[in-house]
Amino acid sequence: MNASNATEMSSSKQSSCPVQHGSSSSSSGSGCPVAHDNSSPTASLGADCGGSALNPTNMIPTSLPDINSALPKDRMISTIPKSDGKPWEYPSPYQFQAALNRKGFETPEAEIENIVDVHNFLNEMAWQEILKWENVHNDKCPEPRRLMRFMGKPHQQSPKSRFFSTFFGTPKPFDRHDWFVDRCGRQVRYVIDYYDAAPENGSAVFHLDIRPAADSLPNLFDRFKMQLKEMESKK
Repeated sequence: MNASNATEMSSSKQSSCPVQHGSSSSSSGSGCPVAHDNSSPTASLGADCGGSALNPTNMIPTSLPDINSALPKDRMISTIPKSDGKPWEYPSPYQFQAALNRKGFETPEAEIENIVDVHNFLNEMAWQEILKWENVHNDKCPEPRRLMRFMGKPHQQSPKSRFFSTFFGTPKPFDRHDWFVDRCGRQVRYVIDYYDAAPENGSAVFHLDIRPAADSLPNLFDRFKMQLKEMESKK
């Protein structure tokens, strides 16, 4: 699985991979930033780390689950900062396999490292797209943005995707995440819908539709401005 990507739409990405995961907690990556009450196909920044206890200071499991696997246990550090400014860490391939096993997913061990690589790539691309939205506020908020937490909502279709699937027959996303960003003390929620796209050069391709949630007037205004900017760019 190669991670080829192409940008389209306001804040949309196309990338490759199939992944698996859970829901809510302390944001992207360091350990398990996801609460595990949902199953979702894209193991965002964390996934269930096999059920072991977490160190509350860094959200890293105090012990690794015992599975029969030779997969690497080293964790990759993301470029996405937590609330304390330190970067989130992605789950290791070993943790990822343990999480999938625990959830009952049948995934060949030989594919895990590729899946983890693309999972990490998708999250990095999502963060860069969110920063593009945030850049318009840098004059009033020059401080670096931080990802406070995120939530996987695979069974809760977003209003936008529901509208297009209902009235235009657009395929439904296979997953959804809500990411909560710290913008100078204000929490801003972003919605990410994950879609399958047409394969490119033999690689699976996914399309990410990323935008501020329509839950506040400032967010709606940002979306309106971005839409106008896209329309102007197409003239």
